[in-house]
Amino acid sequence: MSGERSTPATRRFDVIALGEPMLEFNQRLGADGAPTYLQGFGGDTSNAAVAAARQGARVGYVTRIGGDTFGERFVAMWQREGVDVEHVARDPDAPTGIYFVSHDERGHHFSYYRAGSAASRLRPEHVPLDAIASAGALHVSGISQAIAVHACDAVFTAIEAARGAATLVSYDPNVRLKLWPAARARAIVLETIAQVDLCLPSLEDAAILFGEHAPESYVDLLLERGARLVALKLGRDGVLVATAEEREHVAGFAVESVDATGAGDTFDGAFLTERLRGATLTAAARYANAAAALATRGYGAVDPIPRRVEVERFLSESG
Repeated sequence: MSGERSTPATRRFDVIALGEPMLEFNQRLGADGAPTYLQGFGGDTSNAAVAAARQGARVGYVTRIGGDTFGERFVAMWQREGVDVEHVARDPDAPTGIYFVSHDERGHHFSYYRAGSAASRLRPEHVPLDAIASAGALHVSGISQAIAVHACDAVFTAIEAARGAATLVSYDPNVRLKLWPAARARAIVLETIAQVDLCLPSLEDAAILFGEHAPESYVDLLLERGARLVALKLGRDGVLVATAEEREHVAGFAVESVDATGAGDTFDGAFLTERLRGATLTAAARYANAAAALATRGYGAVDPIPRRVEVERFLSESG
């Protein structure tokens, strides 16, 4: 990458994230067994932004929201969490996206209502180049690339700006084949991986990209594609972290989980924050594993995300 990386003292943001927020309705069962829905907040990069802020990072968010009540709720939430909203634009002609989460013995399931959302109307000219250049890291995802062609272009514009300013680029592929054809998903995601510093896929993402392989082979393939650091998320089994020089499996934590919605996003925000604070690969992964585990102990993507004091206490008690 060209340019000189900004120092912590000169950064406006530690992390700036770009993507699609979605209002969440998470299923709960009432005393009579009838389903009710708890209103919360979601959207992968928004979740990661909140997770980073709760770990003490200075965070900004880039998106478009509808000129509706749902959009206003998001702004209020980000402001409560200390996430800068200067680059959150209101679109009076499009809605804020929503999704529903249901639960059964197989886990959690999602139903999305995002077609034509304000966030899907994000374009390259909406990307705040100066703000990205003033950040320690940019965090983006494959979902933002999948929701519209011009939104995909906006992600690449943001990455180009980050690389030109020596801002770290963090990328969660978050491959969702309901959003785009498999061939296009693979082509776009693999091209993006070649441009990023930190790649944060799940096992499911890796299987879609490369077919069935062992986790170690996935890491090899991702590094060969150009990622400088890979954190392959293994669910309850923790994470496999690697660079060209080092590699380690970092075990996960056992907790009483009720809802895994947003756990991977919590990992992203926590891991990125710890790396920016100078943590080693192993220490950052252990911290992020703990944060992600704690995030599964409540319902919803955002409300259960732990704060730094909770994560540090949990790690201390875990030995």
